[in-house]
This record gives sequence, C-alpha cells and structure tokens, in this order.
Amino acid sequence: MKVNNKFILILFLITQIGILATSQEILTAENFFDRISTKYGEVKDYIAQVSITAEKEVMEGTLFYKIPNLLRIDFSNPDEQVLVTDGRKLTLYIPQYRVVMSQTLKRRSSAAIAAMASRQGLLLLKRNYSIAYLNNPAPVPLDEKSKEMVTKLKLSWKSSDEGFRELILSINTDGLIRRIEGITVGYQKIVFDFKNIRINQNIPESRFRYDPPASANVIENFLFDPES
Repeated sequence: MKVNNKFILILFLITQIGILATSQEILTAENFFDRISTKYGEVKDYIAQVSITAEKEVMEGTLFYKIPNLLRIDFSNPDEQVLVTDGRKLTLYIPQYRVVMSQTLKRRSSAAIAAMASRQGLLLLKRNYSIAYLNNPAPVPLDEKSKEMVTKLKLSWKSSDEGFRELILSINTDGLIRRIEGITVGYQKIVFDFKNIRINQNIPESRFRYDPPASANVIENFLFDPES
C-alpha cells in the first residue's frame, strides 16, 4: 500500500473555508481577500458536504470543523473512511486495509498552517502568495455551463517552500468559498467542492473524538519523522 502526502494537502485546503461580507463596491483582490480574513473570525464551527477530486480519484464525505483546530471528515466514498486532526496529530482510518495511519504534524508544515483554520491562517496565505482576481472582479459561472455565479481569486506562490504552486478560490454569491482548486508542487490538480455549508452549528467537541477499530493495524508517522 502506497501512501503519499495527499491527505496533508487536503487538510491544507479544506480548512481555508471562510465567510466574507457582501458588498456592492469594487474591491481590489487583496481587499476582497482581507474581507474573507476578517469575517473568518466569526466562524466558530461549520458542517459541509465535501467532494475531493485528485486526477481520476474522487472522495466524498461530510466535513466538520470547530475552532481553533478541530477537523473531521466522515467519508461516504470510500465508505467508513475517517480523517481526524486537532492540528497536532492526524489520524486516518482506511477500512479497505484495516489500517490506522497516525502522523504527528510539524509546527511549520503546511498542515500545521491549515490546522490554524483562522484569520491568522489566511494572513499567512496572504504573506506567502500573490493575490489577484482570476480574470476580473465580475462574477462568472462556476463551470462553463453552470448557472451558479462565483467570484474567482487566484493565489500564486511567492516561494517554492509552499505546498501549492497556485490556488483558485471560487466564492459564491452568499459569500462562501464554494470551490478550491490547487496545483501542487508536482503539478497535480486537486479540486475541492463544498456544498450545503452550515455555519455556527454549536458542534460539540465530542464529535471530533474518534476511536478506530481495535483490530486495525496502526502505522505511526507515515509521512515524515516528528520533530524532537
């Protein structure tokens, strides 16, 4: 079984969801992004249906997030797969192999930045990426034949130290990030679609506790060695 850092990249992206204030004024791309950062502080928790497409592989499930760094995905495809992190440790249960993958996260890794899931995390993105509208500030269809209108931002890395060369954020008319498209260092495209996003649902912390099956084999630190 081959495991790469796809799941770290997933965390990096999916925890960048935020809200922004609606406005009729024309904003620069950076000011528009700043509004996302400002309103992001209002999000205490959220639930969303998430679809993750990497090349020909598609994963789907329900995502739960709670400040400051609790995140869980209960997958329906693959069925019964679970991913949980508290920003310090990542746990992934793969039922197909009856394996639990456990990883202590590095403080300076992209996953650690993602686990912040806060205005500070978005400010770090602003520091490390150049921000522009993909084409212009005017809303455009999410897809070529879609009736759903979004505003698209393009984030381009300033340094090859980042996990993604480019990020495209599609923000819908409700002020929610509807889609994130990322191009990895190796030019792999990963697309995240978020639907039915419900903000501030008072999710209990117990929702993020996960006890994998006792019969599962455990593999520690499958991505990299932990920091001493």
